[in-house]
Amino acid sequence: MSDPVLSSTSDGVTTVTINRPDALNALDVPTKVGLREALSRAGGDPDCRAVLLAGAGERAFCVGQDLREHVRNLQTEAPLKTVREHYNPLARVLFDLDKPVVAAVRGVAAGAGASLAFLADFRVGGPSTSFSMAFAGIGLAADTGASYLLPRLVGRARAAELLMLNRTVRAAEASELGLLTELVETDEEVAKRAAELAARLASGPTVAYGQIKRQLRVGGTFADALDCEADAQAASGATADHRAAVEAFVNKQKPSFEGR
Repeated sequence: MSDPVLSSTSDGVTTVTINRPDALNALDVPTKVGLREALSRAGGDPDCRAVLLAGAGERAFCVGQDLREHVRNLQTEAPLKTVREHYNPLARVLFDLDKPVVAAVRGVAAGAGASLAFLADFRVGGPSTSFSMAFAGIGLAADTGASYLLPRLVGRARAAELLMLNRTVRAAEASELGLLTELVETDEEVAKRAAELAARLASGPTVAYGQIKRQLRVGGTFADALDCEADAQAASGATADHRAAVEAFVNKQKPSFEGR
């Protein structure tokens, strides 16, 4: 039996793949745990400077909860305890990851699978890409961060529409709405383009990227944002990358970043 999650690191990019193509990369407990562990390892790995998140096969990025497993769990007293036990920790790890995350969204992204894509910083899709929130279709509310993420991507009114009416968003509309950050011409290009983008990010100023992600996570007032910016610039300004880049600029050279 193959591992439900594959992870490997090369040239600064950690590729994490949901590896259940026959089940459209649906999320059962071993897959949820494996994803969380792989992403946690990537976050603490100094050799990882960017993460590429993908689904195996051609039909789906991830269709969300494995409903066969869910049907079995409905016989228990707390059939949705997996939200607190698995989905929330998984979403938190991905949300808090200070390294850039690129999702290669080929095929269907539904339910928690769509949420995982929205947790990435960049989402590359092709003609077969589609998003469906799916939750209301089986009588559920949103989870895996969708209630927080979707309004920030498309606005509250459109988020209510997509969550309540369970409407499928095809590739072109997903690009227009901002659910995709890049739409390529063919499905075959999705993995290649996502890998190129992850490689570009892996060669960038890793510490600064992490500080930018922290800035974008900040809530509260304008004053809170200014305080966060001051802290972020202090951390970024102390890096070897910043010093080398300024020197390169003065000497009219292209900067080379080492991620420190």
